[in-house]
Amino acid sequence: MRIGELAERAGTTTRTLRYYEARGLLTAARDAQGHRVFTEDDLRVLRQIRTLREHGFDLEETRPFVECLRAGHPAGDACPDSLDVYRRKLAELDACIADLRSVRDEVGARLARAEAEAGAGRGAEPRCALTWPAAVPPHATEEETPA
Repeated sequence: MRIGELAERAGTTTRTLRYYEARGLLTAARDAQGHRVFTEDDLRVLRQIRTLREHGFDLEETRPFVECLRAGHPAGDACPDSLDVYRRKLAELDACIADLRSVRDEVGARLARAEAEAGAGRGAEPRCALTWPAAVPPHATEEETPA
């Protein structure tokens, strides 16, 4: 298949495919006219790259999976280098989750403190810089005020 068909089937652009080719993640054979020719295996490589990218892997992290696919492993993640990338990504995700838990705990503590302060002030006069004269309720109009 040609580059346009591969791009369409993979849900990407020809520009992206050329970029992947320049980075060595995709290889194309050439036909007699010099046009790039791709196979179903190339489509499988692109799908693997796309899946990994959707899961937060950067482009260079996909390389071991691509190489594993090219080596004949059907899933692309059974090779030692692919497993190492999975381990590093999992450690990275665990660190992010721990950071998010810490932020969540801090926000929860601040919310609880703010709610407690707001609850302690209920029933008391609102703290305001503007004070109304005792004889004039704040909702009274000028006609209702005593002279």
